[in-house]
Formats: sequence, structure tokens, C-alpha cells
Amino acid sequence: MNRGYVVNRLRYAPGDAPLFTLATGPVDAYPAVLRALGSPVPYDYDPSFQATYQRVAEKLHAVVKAETVPVILQGEPVLALEAAAASLIARDDVVLNLVSGVYGKGFEGWAARGGARVLELAVPYDRVIAAEAVAAMLHQHPDVTVVAACHHDTPSGTINPVDEIGAVVARHGALFLVDAVSSFGGMGVDAGTCRSDMFVSGPNKCMGCPPGLSFIGVSQRGWAKMRANPAAPRDSVLSVLDWEHAWRSDRPFPYTPSVAEVHGLEAALDLYLAEGPENVWARHLVTARACQAGVVAMGLALWPAEARFASPTTTAVRIPAGSDDAALRAEMRARYGVVCSSGRGETLGKLIRIGHMGPTAHPMYSVIALTALGGALRALGVPVNLAAGIEAALEVIS
Repeated sequence: MNRGYVVNRLRYAPGDAPLFTLATGPVDAYPAVLRALGSPVPYDYDPSFQATYQRVAEKLHAVVKAETVPVILQGEPVLALEAAAASLIARDDVVLNLVSGVYGKGFEGWAARGGARVLELAVPYDRVIAAEAVAAMLHQHPDVTVVAACHHDTPSGTINPVDEIGAVVARHGALFLVDAVSSFGGMGVDAGTCRSDMFVSGPNKCMGCPPGLSFIGVSQRGWAKMRANPAAPRDSVLSVLDWEHAWRSDRPFPYTPSVAEVHGLEAALDLYLAEGPENVWARHLVTARACQAGVVAMGLALWPAEARFASPTTTAVRIPAGSDDAALRAEMRARYGVVCSSGRGETLGKLIRIGHMGPTAHPMYSVIALTALGGALRALGVPVNLAAGIEAALEVIS
């Protein structure tokens, strides 16, 4: 019986907070991290905070598995990437930059800034760099001294085989710089497994922190190279060298560390270690594979040219012909309160990205993402088999 209720169409206005942020960064933060950010902020030279900083650095060392205690820099990971390039790469270096996406390509500017010669090994942005191709390039250019690779290029949702590439680089004798910003903590990659000399990442992706810190795992060779580089920044916000010993409670900080963010990082590390890294990686993988299976079952296409290239922390979906990515993302947000990411650079307008990082790397979030994606496409007149997509995702989850 009609009791006079009026049912209005539920829409989320642009000014309304979304219900689900399923982007590729910034990502939602773990509640324990948010609580830690609200901890009292002590004086950075108080013995209690100096002990905290050393404890956090040592926990980070345990998971990054670099040869030395990682450097924590006070800014989101773009700072660390630029600082790593400026500190490691000297004017007389020959750099081989591996390009399979927007961020790999973007590193070239930092690599060349100091006058180094930069060579490029590039593939289409829906493919990945093969270790054999790196070996061939190094054979052709024996003077290469530094190799740089982006492990996970989020604007493409693809994963480069940095462990295999690292073995090739080690045999050649070059230094290896790895951008693991959006992969570390969400899959089995660390400074040791890929034999990196500079392993750059941050806690604001798979570790479930807000963007505010970054870190670099440095090898003994990496430190030696930076010390010998007269152009490496010193007394600068871009300096890595200034922070080499700052993790020790008996050493000074170059400048004021981000105290609240350090508390948040410790909470994230504690969560990661308590759950167990392999368990964390497993839930990222299942979430991504469920989402990717659902996308295909709906009748859509993934951006990576082959399924084996697809990331465990991002699902990149090709925009159907005749559709507009901005309209699709707007409809997902307005109709379902779900936010995902656009492409970047060369992939802008060609795909959308669904992030599976940190708190949203739980399998049921894949069902939410698929529901919003399929429902929005149908609302825009694009036929998809949403039921088949959900069923495929649930099959993976089960």
C-alpha cells in the first residue's frame, strides 16, 4: 500500500564525501594509522621520540630488506624518486632507463638533469620490460653504469619483472634503481629480492598511510656512489646523504622530521608484521584477480596486453569504444559513491584504474568496484553482463 512516501533518486554530489575510495593513490588509511596520527607530537629531540624514530627505522629495515637501514624522507615518494636520481646519478654516468609507462618515462628528466647520458629501452604501455631485452641492451652498451626501472607503473596497471632484471643488472655490474612506490607492501618485492642499490617506496599506497613520507633502501654500493658524487645534494631537502645516520637515536636530524607521520608509519608497519607479509600479499592478489576476472566476464577488456602483466594492486580497464572516461568515473561516483582513478599522460582517456591497496585490498571491495563500474556503464548506455562479472569475481574469492 502506498503510504505517501516519496522515493528520490539517490545521487552523491561532487561536494559529498565518497563512500568508497578505490583509487590508486592516495588510498584510504587504516583506522589504526589514523589513530596513530592523532598521537601527541613530542619535541623531535626528546629522547622518547628519538627512540621511537630508531625503532620505526629498524622495523622498516626488517621489511624492506636493504643492506642498510632505510632512509626516511619527509615527503611523499616523488621527493624520494627525485632525491635518489640527484644523489646517485653523476655527470659521467650512462643511465639505462626502462620505460613501460608514464612514471618510467617521467624518470628520464630527473636522470638527465645533472648532465648524465640517458638511454631508453621502451615498450608499449600495455606491455612490460623483458629481462632478456635489458641484457641485450647492456651488451650493446657496456658503458651503462645505472639502470632505472619502475616496478609498477600504475597508469598502465602493469608489473615489470624487477627480480629478473635485477639479476641481469648485477651481472653487468651497474647500479640498479627501482621505483617500488605502488608495489611494495602489496606483493613480494623488496630491496633484496631485486638486488637494488636504491629501492624507493613509501607507506602511502599498499601500507595504508596518507601521503607524507617516503623511504629509500640503499645498498653499500649505493652509499659509496653517492658519497663519491660531488653533485649529490647536501644540506638540501633533496639530500639522501644527510639522512644516512639520522635513524640512530644518538645522531641529529638534518631538519625536523614529520613526527605525526612517523607515528602513522609505525602503526602501518605493526599491522603489516602482525598480519604477516605473505598474508597481506595474498589478499591484495585475490582482490585484484577477482576484479580482473569480473571485468573480463562483463565483456570488458583489461589494459595490459596479457593477463600475466596485470598488477596485484591495480586493475586497469580499457574504456569501451565510444565512451568517455570522465563521464564514466563521474557516474560511478554520483550513482554509487565509488571513486576510482583516471589514466595519466599517454593513458589518460583510454582507461580507468581501480586500486587494490592497503585497506581496500580485501576481496569484497572488488565486488563493490565491479557493481559501480557495470552499473555506471549500463546507465550510460553501454551493455555489460554485470551478473556474469559479479559471479566471476565471487568464484575467484571462493
